[in-house]
Amino acid sequence: MRMLLPPIVRRREMDKGLVEFFHSHRKSAFRRAIADFCAFYHLRRPRIEWYEYIDWGKTAGRTFEDGRIHLVHPENWKRGRVYNSERMWVQAVYHELAHYLFWTDAERKAEAFTRRMVRGLRRPARRTAKPAAAQRTTRIAGGRRTATAARIRTAGARRAGRERIAPTRAARARAGARITPRAARRAVR
Repeated sequence: MRMLLPPIVRRREMDKGLVEFFHSHRKSAFRRAIADFCAFYHLRRPRIEWYEYIDWGKTAGRTFEDGRIHLVHPENWKRGRVYNSERMWVQAVYHELAHYLFWTDAERKAEAFTRRMVRGLRRPARRTAKPAAAQRTTRIAGGRRTATAARIRTAGARRAGRERIAPTRAARARAGARITPRAARRAVR
């Protein structure tokens, strides 16, 4: 899906205004950030109402069909929540603004808009050089790595980015590993 976003400089200005409002609670910073957003998209400013909590603390904000947006005020966001960080609040604001902007198919588009608004705001930290042992890999013709054992990635290791060496089924049988019915069903698949 193609999505028009403000340039990174304007996004940083909007983000700075939201962050300033989160810390100092100055309404002018918030109004300026929302005005920049609406000016870019040629929209009327939404009516924003502040609440201590919405849906017994389960919801960060809500957008209505008539253009009203209900948001949890940063003072109340900071206490009594598991996710009480500044970034989470700013992303909740972006999410509700995306609902205001894209009313059709709102949830999917709001999630994509929030991710894209936040991408590139923080300048990445400088990468540190990898140790020499990690940089060395032996390659053979065709660009494949050589290895003494077959390496596979498990689901947990894939998320963490680690590899583990998997013993073959024959090696497990030689070692006397008990094969559970669940493992046997997996092997059949």
